[in-house]
Amino acid sequence: MRNPNDVLRQTFGYPEFRPGQEDVIQAVLNRRDTLVIMPTGGGKSMCYQVPALCLNGTTLVVSPLIALMKDQVDALVATGVQAAYYNSSLGEREARSTLASLRNGELDLLYVSPERLQHPGFLEHLRAVQLSFLAVDEAHCVSSWGHDFRPDYARLGEWRAELGDLPVLALTATADTTTRADILQQLRLTDPAVFVTGFDRPNITYHVMEKQDPAAQLAEIVERHPEESGIVYALSRKRVEQVAERLQKQGIEAAAYHAGLSDSVRQSVHEGFVHDRIHVVVATVAFGMGIDKPDIRYVVHYDIPKNIEGYYQETGRAGRDGLPSEAVLLLGYQDVITARSLVEQGSDPEQRRIELSKLNAMVAFCEATSCRRQVLLRYFGDDSGKPCGNCDRCLFPPETFDGTEEAQKILSCIYRVGQRFGAGHVIDVLRGNSTARAERLGHTGLSTWGIGADRSAHEWGSLIRQLIHLGYIQQDLANYAVLKLTGESRPVLQGIERVELVKPPPPRSRKKKGKSKRAAPAPSDLNPKDQELFTLLRSIRLQLSKQESIPPYMVFGDKTLRELAVHKPRSPQDMLALHGVGQSKLEKYGSLFLETVATFGESGKTE
Repeated sequence: MRNPNDVLRQTFGYPEFRPGQEDVIQAVLNRRDTLVIMPTGGGKSMCYQVPALCLNGTTLVVSPLIALMKDQVDALVATGVQAAYYNSSLGEREARSTLASLRNGELDLLYVSPERLQHPGFLEHLRAVQLSFLAVDEAHCVSSWGHDFRPDYARLGEWRAELGDLPVLALTATADTTTRADILQQLRLTDPAVFVTGFDRPNITYHVMEKQDPAAQLAEIVERHPEESGIVYALSRKRVEQVAERLQKQGIEAAAYHAGLSDSVRQSVHEGFVHDRIHVVVATVAFGMGIDKPDIRYVVHYDIPKNIEGYYQETGRAGRDGLPSEAVLLLGYQDVITARSLVEQGSDPEQRRIELSKLNAMVAFCEATSCRRQVLLRYFGDDSGKPCGNCDRCLFPPETFDGTEEAQKILSCIYRVGQRFGAGHVIDVLRGNSTARAERLGHTGLSTWGIGADRSAHEWGSLIRQLIHLGYIQQDLANYAVLKLTGESRPVLQGIERVELVKPPPPRSRKKKGKSKRAAPAPSDLNPKDQELFTLLRSIRLQLSKQESIPPYMVFGDKTLRELAVHKPRSPQDMLALHGVGQSKLEKYGSLFLETVATFGESGKTE
């Protein structure tokens, strides 16, 4: 059996394991059933790819996304690993060839979809070969408590029993305590080793911005990342296409991606994105596009996600290479109302309860006035203990004020209109807007009519939402989002309790688009000369990727190029010490990059 550290260095070019990886690999090598909870970008794939190269036989990897399988297999093949995938995207000849390689013992890893795994006859092929272990990626799909439950995953426990004592390694980035317990039960893991390595991604800066002019806000974010890769998530196919079209008109290489597009279009967009021909993909949150691309610099949620698990997984696609990246969520409260209404329409009462609970947790994260990373980590039971210093709440603490008087005005107005109207009408009464509805209902004669004329509708809306979040107001979603008082409001109305509120952000001007001070890009830590060399190395990488028809990051990732630019290795041995340089890639590309570094050092400038 090969030594895991040798495999890591020689094949993948990594000098040492990340925290938690070595313990997981040892458990797998000891043939223990294992569950791993590790953040997206935390190195889950190494936990099964390294032992797969240490053990005899083929490792079977279950993965839910066809595009993700292809990316991972292509990346493995580029490092000299014998890997393949077996799914519905293969033609008959390709499928036969893959099965022949499996039977001949030529594969270190075989990626399969859960649907193909249970295809009649495939089990017989597996029984005829030596398998080392079964790796179940995205294992939260096993559980109905998970955010992306898939029935074919739920049957893996039964299927695994057909292969006897084949050890199982289950991996996921998004599983709370309940989901973890369900994974163990559904997969029928025996005396499992369980590893929870933490959920923090310190290189990601989290921001939540109130959605005022989303098109302009998105444009500002994209402008901060010229020619860098980004993903924009939206809830509907129609909005995905509208946002993509708007970005295209602004001269940005953007494309839409959702399930309503043909397979050929989706494949074209996927390949364009990983090959850096398309810089921005606009997609639905369940867009079925696996992303193993390490250099995505930003993720934008154009609409609020339905749960924290989905949000965490989607934002985790940014900065998988460990370099600074950002995650921005545009929070529109009408979007929250719509999302809640959709949940309430579900036919399964238990599923409605689960989904509503998860949506409420997502809203609470958005409305938090303290460190966002702390709120996010606590949801997964991972308390960081101190503010992160790298989210909008830490970088730009909200300004608070004594909002007792404003709260009393709002609560009184809700009471005076009979607790039978939504926020829009309550704000009209507060501001004294003489609408036909207010006239017809006689609300222009109420004592609260016009008592809030000094504030804008935007400000009152923000304050009402804060009072909902603080528990003073209940929003009856099943009844047209009517606002009602809770028992907590009485002490405030009586002047017994003081209320501290966050000062509402000023309304965004549509006439003059000012640059947002939030989420400013991190300054480069490269000096000007190293930055020049880094840019040159990227251009060479792009040329090589075009010649070989592979994504640029499969030549070398940005992290490797940055180390090349800073350390300027002079020999193959020096280059092997860099991140991501293994023996296979050194033999393929080493001489060209070493020559480029040496030439640059002599001339001090690009040719």
